[in-house]
Amino acid sequence: MLKPHPFSLHVAGEVTLRVYDALGREVAMLVDGVRQPGTYTVRWSGEGYPSGLYLLSLKAGGYQESRKMVLMK
Repeated sequence: MLKPHPFSLHVAGEVTLRVYDALGREVAMLVDGVRQPGTYTVRWSGEGYPSGLYLLSLKAGGYQESRKMVLMK
């Protein structure tokens, strides 16, 4: 299992948190909906997916961030 992915919101809004494989295909939708201000922690087990490089994409309101992750089994 990969380490938890915490994120914080300062205002309520629509949030999406997605995982993409190295070819840009979406493999998991971890969060999809309105969230209230606060800190959230999300875990992605990676079960059923091969070891490799993945991209974690967070969109919240006008904010967008992407991070690389390595899944090692």
